[in-house]
Amino acid sequence: MKLSPLAIGMGVGAAFAAALWFFGSVSHTSVRSAGPVAVTVASPATAPAPSAAAKTNLQTFFVRGVVKEVKADGKTVVIDHEEIPNYMAKMVMPFKVKDTNQLAGLGTNDQIHFRFNVAEYESWIDQVTKTGTAAAPLVDPNRKAFRPVREVEVLKEGDALPDYPFTNQRGEVFRTAEFKGRALAITFIFTRCPVPDFCPRMSYRFAQADKQLRALADGPTNYHLLSLSFDTDYDTPPVLQNYANTVKAQHGADLSRWTFATGKLIDIDDITERFGLVFPRDPEKPVFNHNLRTVIINAAGKVQKVFIGNDWKADTLVEEIVKAAKTKP
Repeated sequence: MKLSPLAIGMGVGAAFAAALWFFGSVSHTSVRSAGPVAVTVASPATAPAPSAAAKTNLQTFFVRGVVKEVKADGKTVVIDHEEIPNYMAKMVMPFKVKDTNQLAGLGTNDQIHFRFNVAEYESWIDQVTKTGTAAAPLVDPNRKAFRPVREVEVLKEGDALPDYPFTNQRGEVFRTAEFKGRALAITFIFTRCPVPDFCPRMSYRFAQADKQLRALADGPTNYHLLSLSFDTDYDTPPVLQNYANTVKAQHGADLSRWTFATGKLIDIDDITERFGLVFPRDPEKPVFNHNLRTVIINAAGKVQKVFIGNDWKADTLVEEIVKAAKTKP
């Protein structure tokens, strides 16, 4: 099923589970999916259509799922949820609550139904009701994780960025070494990301930063933005081009210094692991339960700054890019 979550998510805006809290540490941990979980719940056979409150642009979706984990912060729960029609495919994702009492008494494999609220710049769940307990999923010991654990050296500030080959939205192959002499801002996305303050927020902030840089009287011109997808099978050049066109239309972005790209699995896995991006890959089930990283590479080709999570602002990105552009190659 092909969705256009950017067009949906960016339009309505929202905030999602805090990636900084959820995956705060820089690591390259592999996550194994237990596979699909059979869900039998005493709730309506089909999820009601979303309703909208005109004054707040609030969308609400009634969803069923199975609890995979309640995080220690008491504000985040990871749910294996059903498809949310016209919004999100069936997947495993973290959700946040405003009232921690919503998660009281919940545990792994609890079947629940809940209301998913999507406002302009935040999202949360409430009306969480336990409806049963799912059987623990069977794990095939011979089944290999799609994203294996590998020993890689995590890049730190001051380290040189390895030279990776990637493919842009026009189907052209380029190498990261080509950006030496320019500041390079990299953020990691996937175009199917349905929640506005994850990948769509990264794109929105990039658009804001680019506008600010162009408006500076003495601003640098030797910089480039790179949105790099880790959904290597789905995010083909035509899909990335459509995504880029949507970003341009929605945010008035100038894409002359902005590339949308992906690459071979081995290269994408290497760069994401080196920057501590954590996400599972599973060929049998779409699971994009991921954290967030945005990286500034200076004109000398070295890591200048790594932003963890989604709390950084466009102003901060601009400051780092200006400084990175002044670095002597």
